[in-house]
Amino acid sequence: MSPKPALAREPSTVPAEAPRFRSTVLPPTGPHRISGDNAKVAPLRPAKEPSFQPRVPVITGEAHYRGMLPVDGIITGSLGAGSALAIKQRSRPNAEEEPELNGEITFKDVLRVNGYIASKVFSYKGTLIVDNSARVDAEIDVAVCVVSGTINGNVNAQQRVELGPNAIINGDISTGSLAMKPGAIFTGNCKMLKDEKIEG
Repeated sequence: MSPKPALAREPSTVPAEAPRFRSTVLPPTGPHRISGDNAKVAPLRPAKEPSFQPRVPVITGEAHYRGMLPVDGIITGSLGAGSALAIKQRSRPNAEEEPELNGEITFKDVLRVNGYIASKVFSYKGTLIVDNSARVDAEIDVAVCVVSGTINGNVNAQQRVELGPNAIINGDISTGSLAMKPGAIFTGNCKMLKDEKIEG
């Protein structure tokens, strides 16, 4: 007996004539009437993506941040040198309970705080603006600090500190110039810095 090849054709079991299929044409159907309790069924609509109302960013301006950032929303952009991220978040019902940013923030020009941040805020020449609805639980070291919201922590502003009518500061202030509008609340000590010009 000779060995069988591994890939040999098998004999066909299909008859030589291909089978014919019968096609059945169904009559077109019209609308169906639903009777009884099911008569008020709403038509199907395509599902929409869940939408949400984005909230005001916690900070506005160009800054460097080192810390944790919990996100409940959408992040767009890219990471890398010279790139930026845009974050749209849902409104938080418990916004007063925990900070939206909890870490070190450094900036050069102007930084506006619109939400709740904590830890440290620093800038050699920058202006920090704390909005009416903002809360800052941080040590602040900037050139100028304009406060309309609440600060819990010490403020060191080399040039000046301005307190608006709704401002609340619970901490010490060290500055070259202090301006307070009626209604501002300041609880702490104030140290006026001498105007020292840096020679270079």
